[in-house]
Amino acid sequence: MDHRNNKMGWLFTSPYLLYSLIFFFGPLIWSFFLSVTDWNLIAPTFNLVGIENFANALKSPSVHSAFWVTYKFMIIFVPIVTVLATAVAVLVHGLPRFKSLFLIGFFLPYLSSGVVSSLIAKGLLSYTSPMNVFLRKMGLDIDWLGTPLSALGIVGLILAWKFTGYYALILTSGLESIDKEVYEAAAIDGVTDRQRFWRITLPLLYPSLYTTLILAFGVTFGIFTEVYQLTGGGPNNATNTWQMEIFKQAFTNLQAGYASAVALLASVATFISIFIIRKFLEIWGKRNGWV
Repeated sequence: MDHRNNKMGWLFTSPYLLYSLIFFFGPLIWSFFLSVTDWNLIAPTFNLVGIENFANALKSPSVHSAFWVTYKFMIIFVPIVTVLATAVAVLVHGLPRFKSLFLIGFFLPYLSSGVVSSLIAKGLLSYTSPMNVFLRKMGLDIDWLGTPLSALGIVGLILAWKFTGYYALILTSGLESIDKEVYEAAAIDGVTDRQRFWRITLPLLYPSLYTTLILAFGVTFGIFTEVYQLTGGGPNNATNTWQMEIFKQAFTNLQAGYASAVALLASVATFISIFIIRKFLEIWGKRNGWV
């Protein structure tokens, strides 16, 4: 019977295994191969260059910029989206009715196209837009997408707007799982609303909050659409993310081998960063008694 169950298990998992083989392991192996060549994406021939691409990438100022820009986006995006998602989840959870309707409304930006939302934002925030023309008449001259700090902030806010509803959905499900008797007992003991949130809600919400934080940190390593549409990585590489750097090297500079090396370095940086963040969150949760 066990042997038969094993066969059935392999049968049902085979579509996913086949998908992973074709769309994950295949491109990964191809990327490893490209990273040790000088293929320019067009020529039918190429040369093996060993670790030269990796050495050049590690010395490249634009790669260094992409590395640090990722963490700058992290500092902007993660706190904002976490606070907003938590606030939305708490507000929706406290509604007597129509919770699903409000959650769907907040979730809609996540379903919208990043290209469309970025183009709308660019139309509103470009230096020659009607809004900026009006602001300049009022004495407020700001180049929203042409200044490094404001460009970082704008992209971070757009991403926060997009992902708030998605993370709020996760946090709301966590709030719904908290036993109401815990709050009733706290009310009997005279616990205030503020104390209830910090000492009861957050600790019991920690598993959902942990998932949300890991997802939010992961998003910052894959930012591309918004940056490509709004700033193209500028000004002065201020918004040049990992994905933007890979795109430029592969499709603008036609250095597919070098771009593959950058992509692999980005994967390593992502893995190490997420691993450290996970460990930090786990230690922090245990230290505060939330786990």
